[in-house]
Amino acid sequence: MIEFAVKLAEQRKSPEEREAVLAEPGFGQVFTEHMITIEWDTERGWHDAQLRPYGPLSLDPATKVFHYAQELFEGMKAYRQPDGSIVSFRPEANAARFNVSCRRMAMPELPEETFLEALRLLVDADRDWVPTREGHSLYLRPFIIATETGMGVNYPSQKYLFCVIASPSGAYFSGAIKPVSVWLSTEYTRAAPGGTGFAKCGGNYAAAFVAQQEAVAQGCDQVVWLDAAEHRWVEEMGGMNLFFVYGSGADARIITPPATGTILPGITRDSILRLAPDLGIKVSEEPISVEQWRDDVASGALTEVFACGTAAVITPVGQVKGADGQFTISEEGGQTTLRLREELVGIQYGNRPDPYQWITTLA
Repeated sequence: MIEFAVKLAEQRKSPEEREAVLAEPGFGQVFTEHMITIEWDTERGWHDAQLRPYGPLSLDPATKVFHYAQELFEGMKAYRQPDGSIVSFRPEANAARFNVSCRRMAMPELPEETFLEALRLLVDADRDWVPTREGHSLYLRPFIIATETGMGVNYPSQKYLFCVIASPSGAYFSGAIKPVSVWLSTEYTRAAPGGTGFAKCGGNYAAAFVAQQEAVAQGCDQVVWLDAAEHRWVEEMGGMNLFFVYGSGADARIITPPATGTILPGITRDSILRLAPDLGIKVSEEPISVEQWRDDVASGALTEVFACGTAAVITPVGQVKGADGQFTISEEGGQTTLRLREELVGIQYGNRPDPYQWITTLA
């Protein structure tokens, strides 16, 4: 495995300054004192791995990432446990998905053990930034960018930079268990078969902003993406996966649209598919149309809807709006949604057993 050079920051925030930030950290607004960088080129492969002080990157204006958007990222969290240790939730899955995205974007894969060691070094160096308050965490953002200089578009970059930065974070949505409202986007498309929908690349998010702006203009919190061909089949909510709950209590069952290449295969999504059956909740991956969504809410068959992802964990969906009207699912989080959220958060923060070995100690 590649060896990391370590250079610690000379200037660090005082405990008082740090605690003031951790009291209300927001999301992705303040960053810790260190970062990880590793370079790659066609001659040397991965090299010059460093833990170094957080700071700006110096890039030529002709660097390929600026012009051809060859880049991608991951997102995960570090949680402080009751015994004081610091862990992450399924980082091995993030490492594997990172390389899946790299293959799609014609970028070099990073050995998974190097990916994990980068997380460990950064979290250990900045462990004082991991919040102690449940519901708060240290958000980790690994990313890779093309750094070759030149305008040639007939081949992928021959140089890359891998980085990891960290940011203390609070709840992604204000009042995390308050249902969000969503807008059904029929004018814009997030992904199409054969595209990059399953890869965690920034272009997917850049193309989504205009639809998110439309959702906000319609008084909604988030946009729901539909399929590219018919604008009928439900895919994702913003950058999160969607689940639909039928029935309640012991009879509850959940379905989620299948990950067929246009949907990001979320790690939280996969965790719910594995966790729910052990809680007695039947699960399946099935397509669901807007018409079925509306009709099943009207009949009472569909009782809850929730979205899931690393940042927000599990968030209920309460109201749906679209060009053809609107309907309400629930004014509060449903029983099944809250049960799954409590179980998942309990595992992440060390308050529930972890029979799946999802927790990996970082520091």
